[in-house]
Amino acid sequence: MDKLATVPPLSASRSRAGTPAVFDVLREEIIALTLAPRAVLSRPDLQARFGVSSTPIRDALSRLDEEGLVRIFPQRATIVSPIDLSHARQGQFLRRAVEVEIARTLAAKPDQALIETLRSIIRQQAAFAELGEFELFTQLDQEFHRRQYAAADVLDLWHLVRRQGGHIDRLRRLHLPVPGKRADILRDHAAIVGAIATGDPDGAEAEVRGHLSRSLDFIETLRESHPNYFG
Repeated sequence: MDKLATVPPLSASRSRAGTPAVFDVLREEIIALTLAPRAVLSRPDLQARFGVSSTPIRDALSRLDEEGLVRIFPQRATIVSPIDLSHARQGQFLRRAVEVEIARTLAAKPDQALIETLRSIIRQQAAFAELGEFELFTQLDQEFHRRQYAAADVLDLWHLVRRQGGHIDRLRRLHLPVPGKRADILRDHAAIVGAIATGDPDGAEAEVRGHLSRSLDFIETLRESHPNYFG
């Protein structure tokens, strides 16, 4: 399998101490649905788990609350927020608007090194799809898109889009195990790279627009199978 040094193992963030580590791990687990919507987050339990005082836990939960990923009820409880479809739609709208422009920019001046890197990521994703390794597949999915932001020299927008995208990312993660979904993602990624490689801005825009528009098409099916996950 191709090596991709910039994709850290899932446990990487767990080796660090303090608020960033707590935030990163909890956010990762919320997005991955390891911490399911409506799960109760006990502050004493989190302190024991991470081996930190109450301050890093409080600060991490406050940051998650700012992203809408947890709800804090003072003196009562903190829970993982249900998936909010309004927030999901807005997150999807923002990401699509940004990445359409990125795709056009990259297709206007194709870079062979970037194209080879993106194709390497797709090959790795295909291998993890075969193995049913959803979390590693998702990490590489994020890396596929992050590389494009970096290549277009707008990496700060990646961080903005990620902060606004927690609800749509959870929706996509919920959709990922559905038969055919991983194959659809791989096909979309290959089509995006193909349009960039051939210097086709209109084609790249169309492929990105389609790729980032499909998860909301399956909302009713996902709500029927996971009714407690939605607000």
